Amino acid sequence: MDDQYSLRFRGPHLLGIEGLAPYEIQDLLDRADACVDVNRGLADRRDRLAGRTLLNLFFENSTRTRTSFELAGKRLGADVVNMEVATSSVKKGETLIDTAMTLNAMHPDVLVVRHGESGAVALLARHVRCSVVNAGDGLHEHPTQALLDALTIRRRKGRIEGLTVAICGDVLHSRVARSNMLLLLAMGARVRLVAPPTLLPGGIEAYGAEVTTDMMRGLEGADIVMMLRLQLERMQSAHLPSIREYFRLYGLTRDKLANAAPDALVLHPGPMNRGVEIDGVVADDIDRSAILDQVEMGVAVRMAVLEALAGPEAKR
Repeated sequence: MDDQYSLRFRGPHLLGIEGLAPYEIQDLLDRADACVDVNRGLADRRDRLAGRTLLNLFFENSTRTRTSFELAGKRLGADVVNMEVATSSVKKGETLIDTAMTLNAMHPDVLVVRHGESGAVALLARHVRCSVVNAGDGLHEHPTQALLDALTIRRRKGRIEGLTVAICGDVLHSRVARSNMLLLLAMGARVRLVAPPTLLPGGIEAYGAEVTTDMMRGLEGADIVMMLRLQLERMQSAHLPSIREYFRLYGLTRDKLANAAPDALVLHPGPMNRGVEIDGVVADDIDRSAILDQVEMGVAVRMAVLEALAGPEAKR
């Protein structure tokens, strides 16, 4: 095996960014870069997953992520099935282990899972005989979101290493923040976490990110400003005095963005709460906002992940 091939992502699952070597992240980003033109219809479609079956199993709603995986699978020629969890036996009391046994009988090649409990996707991966992709589990990780954010940054800035990235907002409840922090630090970026004290997880500094509760200080000189959705549905206590006060202190406006680098890019994983974590004027600024780029890069990244796990060169 030559060195170039040995320094590739080798699966068998993608359950998180944590534990991936920088060369594995680099390989997935390079693969995704090559998929962009295929997704745009500017290059020949590659039926590299012809004969493979992809199952989307979403215990939490996410139209954007599920559709992105569905498109990615179809772009590569896979048979794609969206399982309706709301009407399945899972909602009637079937356990994850029972679900795994049922899925094994269907012989899928890749299972894409979103679940509200941290660790649930990893548990399922231990009991199925196929590759598993974590499409978001509880407060744990969302690895393909971090990869698509990284691809967006790399294509717009030409690099990741050495950039200053401010991740702002509801860090406490955000699996997106965790996966992005892990990836960006692994690839040599400087990461700042910016949030109210009540929305910062304890001990997060141990990962190597800078932490501040001062939005203006956090944005100072930042090359990338990544806003996070305020996840009110996950809040079980009074984390905020009011939405209006949150926007005043932590919502991204043009005035606050002026403290970042002059060519700073704005990212948001969606769906956006306009007037809560970001002003619509900033979100729609075609010169500064890369939010629509993120959506497009999502399909390319998921194509790359599916190909790495189930394509002809995948470890099976």
